[in-house]
Amino acid sequence: MRTLNVSVCLMAALLLCGCNPLMTATLTNLKGAVSGPDELDVTPAQVAAIRYPQLKLTTPSGEGVLAMVRQRDDLQYWVASGKQVLLLRDGLAVRSVGLGLEGDLDGTRVADTSPFKQGLHRVPDGYSSQRWIDLYHGYETGVALNSRFVRQPMETIRILDKEYAVLRVDEQIDAPAIGLHATNHYWVDPDNGFILQSEQQLTKRLRVKIVRLTSEREVVR
Repeated sequence: MRTLNVSVCLMAALLLCGCNPLMTATLTNLKGAVSGPDELDVTPAQVAAIRYPQLKLTTPSGEGVLAMVRQRDDLQYWVASGKQVLLLRDGLAVRSVGLGLEGDLDGTRVADTSPFKQGLHRVPDGYSSQRWIDLYHGYETGVALNSRFVRQPMETIRILDKEYAVLRVDEQIDAPAIGLHATNHYWVDPDNGFILQSEQQLTKRLRVKIVRLTSEREVVR
């Protein structure tokens, strides 16, 4: 789980630096102070000016916009102009680089029956699952993470200038070996399972909020 084509991501990050003021702001905000991120205002025009799909990422130390520069099968590579990298698989964050002050998520292995592959809109209330994570901090590998999914009522969320009626699915996660206990939240398109927004606990100290600024499933090669 430690293999990552860093050269491709770094090259894309360098290209993104000169895209527009939005990507420059990304670099500044994701290097924010430990006390917390400055809020990053994003406009539809700024998003439209970049040809890559984009998401807004909030971490304990910064907030910025990442662009999807590559996709291999169901694995998506998202990068910021400051060379931070986030890998998503079916909306689940499976690896991070440069985001965790106390260490990033080094990798994630999911079962073939992963509810994220099925689509969270199809997951019954109370469904249980398991995945395995690797951590940079402590060099811990293959840590079992148990999860239980709870369906919540429909909600309306606003992203940029649009409102979306979404299903909220909560995931209660538990990794006893490392003392990790948290609840993740996913706001899901009830028709196709596309995760428009989520809050995910990647490690004990790293929690992120992910907002998809572009909803299309565009592939960049």
